[in-house]
Amino acid sequence: MTVLSTASWTELIDAVRESGQYPSAAEAERVTRVVLSALGGHVTGDERVDLARALPEEAARVVASQIPATRPLTAAEFVDAVAARIQGATPATARWDVSSVLSVLPGLVGDDLVDRVLAQLPPGYALLFGRAELAPAA
Repeated sequence: MTVLSTASWTELIDAVRESGQYPSAAEAERVTRVVLSALGGHVTGDERVDLARALPEEAARVVASQIPATRPLTAAEFVDAVAARIQGATPATARWDVSSVLSVLPGLVGDDLVDRVLAQLPPGYALLFGRAELAPAA
């Protein structure tokens, strides 16, 4: 089941600003665009389509416009890739930025869709979405 977001771009930016304690909406918007564009390259198929549908229109365009990645990045490599896109970022600040954006997504798009997105990504991403990383049962 697809959750259709009723949140606006402004509400998304406000949620990221609050989550990351950014000093301005402009800073939160910049970080949101970078993180969502990076994520958009790593989510494919129905999950990418459903994620774009569930996000506010502006965010959906950012996700959907990305070329699929040639190989999946580990969570640490994903954070490093985001750091490379943000001037002056360090791995620590980039991890904060990534978590500040991704942790607001479950409330926006629903836990079921986030579960499906996480199932596509290598282990380690759950923490970036503000979730515990659960090991599969043996």
